[in-house]
Amino acid sequence: MAEGWGRIQFEVVTPERLVISEEVDEISAPGALGYFGVLPGHTPFLTTLGVGELGYRVGSQWRYLAITWGYAEVLPNKVTMLAQTAEMAEEIDIERVERAKRRAEERLHEWSTRGADIDFERASAALQRALIRLQVASKRRVPTA
Repeated sequence: MAEGWGRIQFEVVTPERLVISEEVDEISAPGALGYFGVLPGHTPFLTTLGVGELGYRVGSQWRYLAITWGYAEVLPNKVTMLAQTAEMAEEIDIERVERAKRRAEERLHEWSTRGADIDFERASAALQRALIRLQVASKRRVPTA
């Protein structure tokens, strides 16, 4: 941790809601050009977000979200992310995601075998989102007794 910086105020916002607003020790996020990490005292920058797993640490505990596209503003003591979608691991409906994954795989299969009139980019993006959501859902925190 950078000397004297303490924690980072971290906010994740979607068009629908404020997903997170808390002080954290570390953030790992999917930038459009690859993952980036943030610790307190980080050099300021703006970047675009991709589709991926966002992780943040409070103490020794990591928490995870699935996010899709948006923007991040990083300041030495505050990080704000505006994302198209953001779901905490505990919020993800695994059965719904499995159905979305199957639909995307079926569309891509139709496209590859018959050249069907399928929007390849849209089907690929849907599959990518489903896979990330499943990955994040697998990291749900187990309540301690």
